[in-house]
Amino acid sequence: MKAIAIIPARYASTRFPAKALALIGGKPMIRLVYEAVLSCEIFSEVIVATDSTEILNCVKSFGGKALMTSEHHLSGSDRIAETAKDLDAEIIVNVQGDEPFIDRDCLSSLLNVFKDESVRIASLMTRITDQSQLMDPNCVKVVTDISGNAIYFSRSPIPFNRDKADVIGYFRHIGVYAYRPEALFLFVSLPLGKLEQIEKLEQLRALENGIPIRMVETAYQGVGIDTPEDLVSAEQLLISQRAKS
Repeated sequence: MKAIAIIPARYASTRFPAKALALIGGKPMIRLVYEAVLSCEIFSEVIVATDSTEILNCVKSFGGKALMTSEHHLSGSDRIAETAKDLDAEIIVNVQGDEPFIDRDCLSSLLNVFKDESVRIASLMTRITDQSQLMDPNCVKVVTDISGNAIYFSRSPIPFNRDKADVIGYFRHIGVYAYRPEALFLFVSLPLGKLEQIEKLEQLRALENGIPIRMVETAYQGVGIDTPEDLVSAEQLLISQRAKS
Protein backbone atom coordinates (compact mmCIF):
# COMPACT_ATOMS: atom_id res chain seq x y z
CA MET A 1 0.00 0.00 0.00
CA LYS A 2 1.65 3.22 -1.16
CA ALA A 3 1.08 5.95 1.41
CA ILE A 4 2.25 9.56 1.27
CA ALA A 5 2.27 11.88 4.28
CA ILE A 6 1.52 15.56 3.71
CA ILE A 7 2.08 18.14 6.44
CA PRO A 8 0.08 21.35 5.94
CA ALA A 9 1.87 24.41 7.31
CA ARG A 10 0.48 27.88 6.78
CA TYR A 11 2.26 31.00 7.91
CA ALA A 12 -0.71 32.99 9.19
CA SER A 13 -2.38 31.95 12.43
CA THR A 14 -4.73 34.02 14.55
CA ARG A 15 -3.39 32.78 17.87
CA PHE A 16 0.21 32.01 16.87
CA PRO A 17 1.55 33.50 13.62
CA ALA A 18 4.46 31.61 12.03
CA LYS A 19 4.23 28.84 14.62
CA ALA A 20 5.70 26.32 12.15
CA LEU A 21 8.98 28.20 12.50
CA ALA A 22 8.88 28.44 16.30
CA LEU A 23 11.89 26.79 17.92
CA ILE A 24 11.53 23.74 20.15
CA GLY A 25 14.78 22.39 21.49
CA GLY A 26 16.63 24.60 19.04
CA LYS A 27 14.82 23.28 15.95
CA PRO A 28 11.88 24.77 14.02
CA MET A 29 8.68 22.92 14.87
CA ILE A 30 8.07 22.03 11.22
CA ARG A 31 11.44 20.25 11.17
CA LEU A 32 10.54 18.21 14.26
CA VAL A 33 7.23 17.18 12.69
CA TYR A 34 8.87 16.32 9.37
CA GLU A 35 11.63 14.27 10.98
CA ALA A 36 9.16 12.46 13.26
CA VAL A 37 7.03 11.41 10.27
CA LEU A 38 10.04 10.50 8.14
CA SER A 39 11.55 8.36 10.91
CA CYS A 40 8.45 6.16 10.91
CA GLU A 41 9.68 4.68 7.61
CA ILE A 42 6.17 3.80 6.46
CA PHE A 43 5.65 6.49 3.82
CA SER A 44 6.83 6.63 0.23
CA GLU A 45 7.15 10.39 0.54
CA VAL A 46 6.82 13.07 3.21
CA ILE A 47 5.88 16.52 1.89
CA VAL A 48 5.26 19.86 3.58
CA ALA A 49 2.47 21.82 1.88
CA THR A 50 2.77 25.53 2.64
CA ASP A 51 1.73 29.00 1.54
CA SER A 52 4.94 30.57 2.84
CA THR A 53 8.32 30.95 1.14
CA GLU A 54 9.87 31.19 4.61
CA ILE A 55 8.52 27.79 5.59
CA LEU A 56 9.40 26.40 2.14
CA ASN A 57 13.00 27.57 2.46
CA CYS A 58 13.23 26.32 6.05
CA VAL A 59 12.19 22.80 5.00
CA LYS A 60 14.56 22.78 2.05
CA SER A 61 17.41 23.98 4.29
CA PHE A 62 17.36 20.70 6.24
CA GLY A 63 16.88 18.54 3.15
CA GLY A 64 13.13 18.11 3.38
CA LYS A 65 10.59 18.27 0.55
CA ALA A 66 8.12 21.15 0.44
CA LEU A 67 5.66 22.45 -2.14
CA MET A 68 3.96 25.82 -2.40
CA THR A 69 0.17 25.95 -2.34
CA SER A 70 -2.42 28.70 -2.64
CA GLU A 71 -2.63 31.21 0.20
CA HIS A 72 -6.42 31.27 -0.15
CA HIS A 73 -7.20 27.81 1.27
CA LEU A 74 -9.64 27.83 4.18
CA SER A 75 -8.40 24.59 5.70
CA GLY A 76 -5.51 22.16 5.84
CA SER A 77 -7.64 19.64 3.93
CA ASP A 78 -7.86 22.01 0.95
CA ARG A 79 -4.08 22.48 1.07
CA ILE A 80 -3.57 18.70 1.23
CA ALA A 81 -5.88 18.14 -1.73
CA GLU A 82 -4.04 20.67 -3.90
CA THR A 83 -0.76 18.92 -3.16
CA ALA A 84 -2.18 15.42 -3.61
CA LYS A 85 -3.80 15.96 -7.01
CA ASP A 86 -0.59 15.15 -8.90
CA LEU A 87 0.65 12.37 -6.60
CA ASP A 88 0.52 8.63 -7.20
CA ALA A 89 -0.66 7.26 -3.87
CA GLU A 90 -3.22 4.82 -2.53
CA ILE A 91 -3.46 6.59 0.82
CA ILE A 92 -2.89 10.26 1.69
CA VAL A 93 -2.15 11.02 5.34
CA ASN A 94 -2.66 14.52 6.72
CA VAL A 95 -0.31 15.04 9.68
CA GLN A 96 -0.87 18.39 11.36
CA GLY A 97 2.11 20.71 11.35
CA ASP A 98 1.87 21.20 15.11
CA GLU A 99 2.28 17.54 16.13
CA PRO A 100 6.07 17.30 16.71
CA PHE A 101 5.74 14.14 18.81
CA ILE A 102 3.70 12.05 16.37
CA ASP A 103 4.89 8.44 16.42
CA ARG A 104 5.07 5.33 14.26
CA ASP A 105 2.58 3.27 16.30
CA CYS A 106 -0.37 5.60 15.80
CA LEU A 107 0.39 6.26 12.12
CA SER A 108 0.85 2.55 11.40
CA SER A 109 -2.48 1.79 13.10
CA LEU A 110 -4.12 4.45 10.97
CA LEU A 111 -2.79 2.91 7.75
CA ASN A 112 -3.67 -0.63 8.79
CA VAL A 113 -7.42 0.02 8.81
CA PHE A 114 -7.30 0.54 5.04
CA LYS A 115 -6.88 -3.21 4.65
CA ASP A 116 -10.66 -3.01 4.97
CA GLU A 117 -11.62 -1.85 1.48
CA SER A 118 -14.76 -0.14 2.77
CA VAL A 119 -12.71 2.43 4.70
CA ARG A 120 -12.50 5.76 2.85
CA ILE A 121 -11.38 8.13 5.61
CA ALA A 122 -9.81 7.30 8.96
CA SER A 123 -8.69 9.33 11.95
CA LEU A 124 -7.32 8.93 15.48
CA MET A 125 -8.87 9.11 18.93
CA THR A 126 -7.50 8.62 22.42
CA ARG A 127 -9.16 8.00 25.77
CA ILE A 128 -9.77 11.05 27.92
CA THR A 129 -8.20 10.59 31.34
CA ASP A 130 -8.16 14.24 32.39
CA GLN A 131 -11.74 15.10 33.33
CA SER A 132 -11.11 18.82 32.81
CA GLN A 133 -10.98 18.11 29.07
CA LEU A 134 -14.64 17.09 29.01
CA MET A 135 -15.84 20.67 29.40
CA ASP A 136 -13.03 22.20 27.35
CA PRO A 137 -14.42 23.26 23.95
CA ASN A 138 -10.90 23.10 22.50
CA CYS A 139 -10.90 19.37 23.25
CA VAL A 140 -12.99 17.74 20.51
CA LYS A 141 -14.89 14.66 21.59
CA VAL A 142 -16.07 11.78 19.38
CA VAL A 143 -18.49 8.87 19.71
CA THR A 144 -18.48 5.82 17.44
CA ASP A 145 -20.76 3.01 16.32
CA ILE A 146 -20.08 -0.70 16.85
CA SER A 147 -17.96 -0.78 13.68
CA GLY A 148 -15.71 2.00 14.93
CA ASN A 149 -17.08 4.64 12.58
CA ALA A 150 -17.65 8.11 13.97
CA ILE A 151 -21.26 8.95 14.81
CA TYR A 152 -20.55 12.54 15.83
CA PHE A 153 -17.81 14.95 16.81
CA SER A 154 -18.47 17.76 19.27
CA ARG A 155 -16.86 20.39 21.43
CA SER A 156 -19.43 19.42 24.07
CA PRO A 157 -19.03 16.32 26.25
CA ILE A 158 -20.59 13.35 24.44
CA PRO A 159 -22.25 11.09 25.37
CA PHE A 160 -24.13 12.94 28.11
CA ASN A 161 -23.90 10.85 31.29
CA ARG A 162 -27.48 11.35 32.43
CA ASP A 163 -27.52 8.75 35.22
CA LYS A 164 -23.97 9.48 36.42
CA ALA A 165 -22.71 6.00 35.50
CA ASP A 166 -19.39 5.13 37.13
CA VAL A 167 -17.80 3.61 34.04
CA ILE A 168 -18.06 5.50 30.80
CA GLY A 169 -15.45 5.95 28.11
CA TYR A 170 -14.88 9.37 26.61
CA PHE A 171 -12.64 9.85 23.60
CA ARG A 172 -10.75 12.88 22.36
CA HIS A 173 -10.29 13.32 18.63
CA ILE A 174 -6.71 13.73 17.39
CA GLY A 175 -6.77 15.61 14.10
CA VAL A 176 -4.63 13.29 12.01
CA TYR A 177 -6.48 11.96 8.95
CA ALA A 178 -5.88 9.36 6.28
CA TYR A 179 -7.82 9.33 3.00
CA ARG A 180 -8.21 7.33 -0.12
CA PRO A 181 -7.53 10.01 -2.77
CA GLU A 182 -11.03 9.91 -4.24
CA ALA A 183 -12.54 10.46 -0.77
CA LEU A 184 -10.25 13.42 -0.13
CA PHE A 185 -11.14 15.10 -3.44
CA LEU A 186 -14.85 14.47 -2.85
CA PHE A 187 -14.64 15.89 0.66
CA VAL A 188 -13.04 19.19 -0.35
CA SER A 189 -15.51 19.59 -3.23
CA LEU A 190 -18.50 19.57 -0.89
CA PRO A 191 -20.07 22.79 0.43
CA LEU A 192 -19.68 23.65 4.10
CA GLY A 193 -22.17 21.75 6.23
CA LYS A 194 -24.58 23.25 8.78
CA LEU A 195 -23.18 21.23 11.67
CA GLU A 196 -19.66 22.01 10.52
CA GLN A 197 -20.41 25.73 10.69
CA ILE A 198 -22.05 25.46 14.11
CA GLU A 199 -19.30 23.42 15.78
CA LYS A 200 -16.49 24.79 13.60
CA LEU A 201 -15.35 21.21 12.92
CA GLU A 202 -14.75 20.42 9.25
CA GLN A 203 -14.89 16.64 9.75
CA LEU A 204 -18.64 16.98 10.33
CA ARG A 205 -18.95 17.82 6.62
CA ALA A 206 -18.07 14.21 5.83
CA LEU A 207 -20.65 12.79 8.26
CA GLU A 208 -23.36 15.17 7.05
CA ASN A 209 -22.78 13.85 3.53
CA GLY A 210 -22.81 10.18 4.50
CA ILE A 211 -19.04 9.64 4.24
CA PRO A 212 -17.98 7.43 7.16
CA ILE A 213 -14.83 8.15 9.16
CA ARG A 214 -13.25 5.06 10.73
CA MET A 215 -11.83 5.96 14.13
CA VAL A 216 -8.66 4.29 15.40
CA GLU A 217 -7.95 4.25 19.12
CA THR A 218 -4.39 5.09 20.07
CA ALA A 219 -2.40 5.62 23.24
CA TYR A 220 -0.78 8.63 21.60
CA GLN A 221 -1.99 11.75 23.39
CA GLY A 222 -0.56 14.42 21.12
CA VAL A 223 0.73 17.83 22.08
CA GLY A 224 -0.95 20.26 19.72
CA ILE A 225 0.74 23.66 19.84
CA ASP A 226 -1.76 26.47 19.38
CA THR A 227 -0.25 29.30 21.42
CA PRO A 228 3.26 30.48 22.38
CA GLU A 229 2.52 29.20 25.90
CA ASP A 230 2.16 25.66 24.54
CA LEU A 231 5.84 25.78 23.57
CA VAL A 232 6.76 25.47 27.25
CA SER A 233 4.99 22.10 27.53
CA ALA A 234 6.54 20.97 24.26
CA GLU A 235 10.04 21.91 25.43
CA GLN A 236 9.52 19.97 28.67
CA LEU A 237 8.28 16.90 26.83
CA LEU A 238 11.21 17.03 24.39
CA ILE A 239 13.69 17.22 27.27
CA SER A 240 11.97 14.25 28.92
CA GLN A 241 12.10 12.19 25.73
CA ARG A 242 15.75 12.95 25.14
CA ALA A 243 16.58 11.97 28.71
CA LYS A 244 14.98 8.54 28.16
CA SER A 245 16.73 7.87 24.84
